[in-house]
Amino acid sequence: KVMRYLQGTKEHMLTYRRSEHLEVTGYSDLDFAGCVHTRKSTFGYLFMLARGAISWKGAKQSVIVASTVEAEFVACFKATVQAKWLCKFISRLGVVDSIAKPLKIYCDNSASVFFSRNNKYSKGAKHMELKYFSVKEEV
Repeated sequence: KVMRYLQGTKEHMLTYRRSEHLEVTGYSDLDFAGCVHTRKSTFGYLFMLARGAISWKGAKQSVIVASTVEAEFVACFKATVQAKWLCKFISRLGVVDSIAKPLKIYCDNSASVFFSRNNKYSKGAKHMELKYFSVKEEV
């Protein structure tokens, strides 16, 4: 089965372009409470380097959350963890002199971005601060 799949997809490929300035860019998105059976949200992230995908993931979140803001923040946190790992991995390979920092992660939720950049949490949102404080450290 694997060989048949590989034979049928040999025209599919990832393409990378030479670049003077290497920058890892991430994108994070979410489908809030999209699973009709469990109401779990589905998140995804994608990281690009040299105009090509180098890391990606799409999965259901392991917890059910009550708000879009919290679900987006969870997705952004997962992307941040992957971004930190990618930067360390690329640096340890030793084939790249430097990776541009800070690493950019784009998400489409303005409240998540606001919470990441500011220390303005409501009493109802403090639980997010405890688990996902590392996102703020990386912004």
